[in-house]
Amino acid sequence: MGSDPSRDAPPPAPVDFTEVQQRPEFRELRKRHRSFVFPMAAVFLLWYFLYVLLADYAHEFMSTPVFGNVNIGLILGLLQFVSTFGITMWYVSYANKRLDPIAEGLRNDLEGVLPETNQTLEGGTR
Repeated sequence: MGSDPSRDAPPPAPVDFTEVQQRPEFRELRKRHRSFVFPMAAVFLLWYFLYVLLADYAHEFMSTPVFGNVNIGLILGLLQFVSTFGITMWYVSYANKRLDPIAEGLRNDLEGVLPETNQTLEGGTR
């Protein structure tokens, strides 16, 4: 039977997460994440509550027919789903371009991985 290389590797050194949080890279990652998530959450919640309030207090407006049996309320309700998927796709694109490179650099640094090689400092592969 072969030996498992993960058993032969020394245990990873403990990480001082307080020190990691003080790094400029981590602060930039947190700033970029929050600058997208908080405003987007606020906008979506406002849009959602507007829909709920219109549905509750503006019955005549929401029941205005657009074509056939389709009314404004149905269209706005379906746009809730569309906007949810749109925000998700936008966040994934944003994270891939603006967050993931910084996060990968931090992770590689913490795990002791040499850039561009996928090799750990101890000689193993990741």
